[in-house]
Amino acid sequence: MPALEEPLKKTLGGSTAKVLAEHLDLHTVGDLLHHYPRRYAERGELTRLADLPLDEHVTVVAQVSDARVHKFNAGRGQRLEVTLTDGSGRLQLVFFGRSIYHHQKELVPGRRGMFAGKVGTFRNVRQLSHPAYEMLGEDSGAGAVEAWANQLIPLYPACSRMESWKISKAVDAVLASMEAGGWSQVRDPLPERLREGRGLLPLPEAFRKVHRPRTKADIADARSRLKWDEAFVLQVALARRRHADSQLPAVPRKPAPGGLLDAFDAKLPFTLTEGQRTVSAEIFDDLATEHPMHRLLQGEVGSGKTMVALRAMLAVVDAGGQAAMLAPTEVLAQQHHRSITEMMGDLAEGGMLGGAEQGTKVVLLTGSMGTAARRQALLDLVTGDAGIVVGTHALIEDKVQFHDLGLVVVDEQHRFGVEQRDALRSKGAQPPHLLVMTATPIPRTVAMTVFGDLETSVLDQLPAGRSPIATHVVPAKDKPHFLARAWERVREEVAAGHQAYVVCPRIGDEEDEGARAKAAAKAKAEAEGDGERRPPLAVVEVAEQLSAGPLAGLRVEVLHGRMQPDAKDDVMRRFAAGEVDVLVATTVIEVGVNVPNATAMVIMDADRFGVSQLHQLRGRVGRGSAPGLCLLVSEAHEASPARARLGAVAATLDGFELSRIDLEQRREGDVLGQAQSGVRSSLRMLAVIDDEEIIAAAREEAAAVVAADPDLAALPDLRTALDALLDQERAEYLDKG
Repeated sequence: MPALEEPLKKTLGGSTAKVLAEHLDLHTVGDLLHHYPRRYAERGELTRLADLPLDEHVTVVAQVSDARVHKFNAGRGQRLEVTLTDGSGRLQLVFFGRSIYHHQKELVPGRRGMFAGKVGTFRNVRQLSHPAYEMLGEDSGAGAVEAWANQLIPLYPACSRMESWKISKAVDAVLASMEAGGWSQVRDPLPERLREGRGLLPLPEAFRKVHRPRTKADIADARSRLKWDEAFVLQVALARRRHADSQLPAVPRKPAPGGLLDAFDAKLPFTLTEGQRTVSAEIFDDLATEHPMHRLLQGEVGSGKTMVALRAMLAVVDAGGQAAMLAPTEVLAQQHHRSITEMMGDLAEGGMLGGAEQGTKVVLLTGSMGTAARRQALLDLVTGDAGIVVGTHALIEDKVQFHDLGLVVVDEQHRFGVEQRDALRSKGAQPPHLLVMTATPIPRTVAMTVFGDLETSVLDQLPAGRSPIATHVVPAKDKPHFLARAWERVREEVAAGHQAYVVCPRIGDEEDEGARAKAAAKAKAEAEGDGERRPPLAVVEVAEQLSAGPLAGLRVEVLHGRMQPDAKDDVMRRFAAGEVDVLVATTVIEVGVNVPNATAMVIMDADRFGVSQLHQLRGRVGRGSAPGLCLLVSEAHEASPARARLGAVAATLDGFELSRIDLEQRREGDVLGQAQSGVRSSLRMLAVIDDEEIIAAAREEAAAVVAADPDLAALPDLRTALDALLDQERAEYLDKG
């Protein structure tokens, strides 16, 4: 058995291996060697105790400042309180019971140690109760402390059952075992030419230096090599998918001159932006080839992606095929269907009385449609009468059959799993062309990592006639009169003939929802050090309060995801028609909703939304000729991270800049998303936000390797690493055609 695949119990013994497996998901020698230190304690550097997160298991390196025994219960009980310090803050350790005098002998003021436990509070003081600890330099007095102080001590991601120093001892045992002959069996996934050309360490040396560095340069060299492993193997997997896709056959779809597309363009009451024309040309070139298009279209909120997608669908219909648009929600599917039919006019009434000669049918297919309407839609698809279908997940069902599916458009790709995307693609006789759209701007590195199998087009130019959006933070707690003024501004917009949105984070019509929301709010508040906060505001309650208070006399309606589809559609239709002044909604309006007359948006508890989500929501106003206004209402403290996020949103309308801020503040797993779980779980060292140069270089190297040897026949060690990356779940993501 290769050294890295050897079970840990053969090296470490059963009990330690069992804890590592059950609590840290580490089963083999390779798993443990890839469990990298999260940081290193350095000479003179102690953890900032003031920044410790509540309710998390931590390991700190700190110095004992004070240790005293206190009596309570009239002298019947005793506890040892130990104060740790690092100059920036203090942390208290507390011990009870008979062992306190043993701990007191160990925890002598002036000595350093490693301490691990779950951070709690008592009387507003951060505290570890009965922590595990290991004193440093205790065996040989001051000399040993000095020797320790010159080392870099790895601190590992740990858990309550396995502290960092115990993991460190397990790593010591594994490294010793490897030195005794295990390294010779380790397969290096990087081709020798690449490794030497880039000046990267051999893999065994990288493992030694990342776990037992002597200098900071050792750490940097090891991390660089290990990041290359992750970036290169992943990019090879994506390059092989691109190569496999390029070999698939597809029906070329060239628009017919004088056909549906030309008729549509002739009806347009405005001129396409230069960006729209450029991206359309890229798409039309792809559609004309004999291999399936795989393109990601990302663009700013309101940049006209739907127009570009519609023109691509019309081109395919012109060429005798059908096009399907997959939307994540019924509200968005209905909105897309409505806007497409309105833009096309009589061209969307093909085969119907009064329909244009070049026209086609545009049908809607959702899970909640009535039986008769659903049966007719399915019939229109299988006969080919419907050239365009817009739908939700209902499009993926087995009973949905197409006459000749030529193009799949996936809107808001991050809402769908890759399996759903591929299920729709499989409905064509030959693989259809694929256009993936997202209004969430994606930094280049994330696009290369998560959507590495797709070519990318960017729309960063807003259509003419779009108005600027002014954004302001409303500190409701510090300055309640600002909130009162916000409602006055809404009334002023309505008085001027416009409409407004009010967005809330919660619906508020479930009995247990309040309890869940309160618990979530408390946890988030404690994590941000804000103290306990009230539950998030709810649509139903806010609508009632506004109707009875500051917006009395206005036509106020609610919209949320648990309403019946007909009711949702009715509210949206009346809002679009100007029959509703203020729509109080959840984030169900986040994408795709287009009401040019809506000029104002008030987002309640705005600090409870992510940066990109706020940017998406804000994009619902300013879609007409009148300027837009977005008010971010928050009770967060002025100096809190939450208010800093809101300040960033108010400061810029650049979605790409905001997406970078957003991603820097979130965990890597959130960045890559649930749908790309294979990618996410394979990245331990690589940071897709920061490592742009490595990812870009690895993509170039991977493309060259795969072009020369698609099956990797000459690179068996790389093939082995690729197989390890592609377990069943990831293989479905990366290797579907």
